[in-house]
Order: sequence, then structure tokens, then C-alpha cells
Amino acid sequence: MIGRSIGHGFSVARDFLARGLVAAGVTPNMLTLAGLALTIAAGACIALGAGGKLAWTLDAGAPNAYTANAYLLLAGVLLVACCAADMLDGAVARIGGKGSTFGAFLDSTLDRFSDFAIYLGIAFYFVCRGNVTYTLLPMGAIFAGLMISYTRARAEDLIDHCTVGYWQRGERMAAILIAIFAHNIPALLWQQALLPMLTVWARIDYTRRVAGGGKVVLDPRESPRPLDRLKLWRYPRMTVPYDLVTAVNIGWLIFVRIDPVADPLGKLLGV
Repeated sequence: MIGRSIGHGFSVARDFLARGLVAAGVTPNMLTLAGLALTIAAGACIALGAGGKLAWTLDAGAPNAYTANAYLLLAGVLLVACCAADMLDGAVARIGGKGSTFGAFLDSTLDRFSDFAIYLGIAFYFVCRGNVTYTLLPMGAIFAGLMISYTRARAEDLIDHCTVGYWQRGERMAAILIAIFAHNIPALLWQQALLPMLTVWARIDYTRRVAGGGKVVLDPRESPRPLDRLKLWRYPRMTVPYDLVTAVNIGWLIFVRIDPVADPLGKLLGV
């Protein structure tokens, strides 16, 4: 399967690099902090080019113009480096025996800062251009991401675990990267302001049923109800249904081109 093959390749490359970093004396917390710094830099680049097309220049143009430049591409490169650091900190902790409770706390906490930096950059770009729609949608995306994390944290005070839902952080970060390299930030904003709220609802509903003593089947393949097997978004990673849902989401980000100048909410509100 596509997901299984890609996952295995990433694991081998990650562990190879992690061994080298352990030998060089790099700690997991160093990588966590480096990832945050890279994301903040990426957010600054996004603020200079979120709605522009690609051009081989670093001229950001006038604050109210949708100028073509290379800042969004540069943001993508920085975020790839950030994701590499994010993957490697856990591997360094595991291979080097340097894991700690505080390190796990720091990693998950700074992830929220990183999400905020990215969407703040997008919102700043569009607020400078008076675009109401794409100034508000980043707030929705930030809210959805925070609620996904909060519902899990709160639920796991009450039940054993709560990791249900398609839009885990890995999927959300992958969507950001694809949209950035595709220069299609508006499609990302509509997707991330709306669809991750389904994961929030899934976690609320799962916690309600488990806390009430009900039996919940996590994997549709194990469900006695044929209808559950048609819910492709509920399948775990490295399955064909998961890959199909992922392909649809990627297709939206790449092929559904949305004009960044358009402002449907602004027009509706008469702004």
C-alpha cells in the first residue's frame, strides 16, 4: 500500500539521521526549539507572499498588492526543515535514550505555537489587503487545531485514550505544506477551517460513548455493521480507504484553484 511504503521509507531515513545526531550530541529539546524557530521564520515568509503567485524575486511589493514572489516557496522549504526536526526529536529521544516527561510536554506545547505562527502569517497577509474572508478563516483553522488537541487532552483525563479522527497533526501539517508548494492558500483555509471540526466532533462523540460505558469499534474493518465499512475517513493510516481520503484532500489543495483576491464574506457583509 502507498501509505505503508512511504511510512517505512521515512522510518528508515529518520532513524539513520537520528543516529548521526545522537553521535553529534544533539538533544531532542534542541531539535524541538529549532523546529519552532524555523516555523516562525516560515510564518514571516508567509506574511509576505501568502496570496501571490511564484516569481523568482524577494520583492514583496506594496502591502495592499498580490505581488508574485518567492516567499511562499521559501516558507515551504523552511517548513520541510521544521517537519524534519519534528520527526527527528522523538527518534533522537528513543535511540539516544534521552526521552523525558518535560521533553514530551515541551514538544506538544510548542506545536501549538508553530500552528499559530503559520496562520498568523496568513492572516497578516490578507488583513493588509482588506480581505475579510481570508483574514477570518485562519482564525477558524487555528481554533479547529486547538480544539482537536484540547478534546484529546481533556478526554484522556476521563478515559484511556482519544486519538480518533482523520485530522491528526501530521495530516494538518501535510495539508499546509502541499498548499504552500501549490500556491493555493485559499483552498487550504477553507479545508482547515471546516473539515478538522469533524475530528473535534468525533472525539466528543467517542468520549461520550466510552464514558457512558458503551463499546466503540475504532476500526471499521472490525465493525459488525456493513455501513461502518463505507466510512472511509474512519480507517487507520496505512490502509487503502485512508489513502483514498488523503488523495481527495490532496487533490482539493492542488487542483481546486481559488482566487485569493475574492472576498465572499466581505461582499456578504458589505465591507
